[in-house]
Amino acid sequence: MHIVIAALLLALIVPGSAYAQVHVDIGINFPAPPQLVIVPAVPAVQYVPAAPANVFFYSGQYWVFNNGGWFVSRGYRGPWVVVGPQFVPRPLLLVPVRYYHAPPDHWKQWRHTAPPRWDQEWGREWADNRGWRGRGDDRDDRGDRGDRGDHGRGHGRR
Repeated sequence: MHIVIAALLLALIVPGSAYAQVHVDIGINFPAPPQLVIVPAVPAVQYVPAAPANVFFYSGQYWVFNNGGWFVSRGYRGPWVVVGPQFVPRPLLLVPVRYYHAPPDHWKQWRHTAPPRWDQEWGREWADNRGWRGRGDDRDDRGDRGDRGDHGRGHGRR
């Protein structure tokens, strides 16, 4: 009888915790909606030129890269939710280094016209799982969805 009750309680608790989100204060506060400017290399993404941090807007959400991690919010005031690197949309990862207003120090030696070297940031396993080639010529998420066959998609998958 105790085992049945414990199993029922566990069944009620586990699904709820799987959907828990952690809201964090990342220290970015805008008094009004910030001005957005299109990132020319990735037109689907906009950035906030006046922000003291790495703030982007993509697909109706604000994204911030801060202290080596990504955060997302539906509004410019938050609440901010931590996002694992495996869930960051590819167009954000293609934004050139020059649009990061507060890049990590080691990025300053990288080419400013190319995306950050995410494979070096998050490791080979991340790069393999994401199909990341480590180059900025992987433009299937620029906003234009022209058919380019299987080029750049790996193993013929679409």
